[in-house]
Amino acid sequence: QVQLVESGGGLVQAGGSLRLSCAASGSIFSINAMGWYRQAPGKQRELVAAIISSGRPNYADFVKGRFTISRDNAKNTVYLQMNSLKPEDTAVYYCNVGIRTLGSSWYINEYWGQGTQVTVSS
Repeated sequence: QVQLVESGGGLVQAGGSLRLSCAASGSIFSINAMGWYRQAPGKQRELVAAIISSGRPNYADFVKGRFTISRDNAKNTVYLQMNSLKPEDTAVYYCNVGIRTLGSSWYINEYWGQGTQVTVSS
């Protein structure tokens, strides 16, 4: 069993900052890519940022220069530092992690966090 626990969402004014965290725990053999998605009301879930095991990040164009994704492999945790937040960043943010579990290390399973609400007021 693997669990992902997210934290760090909340309400912030436009131009403000928030930092999201997502910690994985359980029967983990290794972790591959880690990422953040978001879903606004009435819209499809979209990729925000992802980071592979080597630490190379990738960002959606709409967050480049404002958001920074990072990971702490020793803590099995991925972070999303969000600066210069805009009202259009309002959404539920989900972490997504590819994990090889103990006993099934040949296969990468995909896990989702429970989601954390980010609300940016104008």
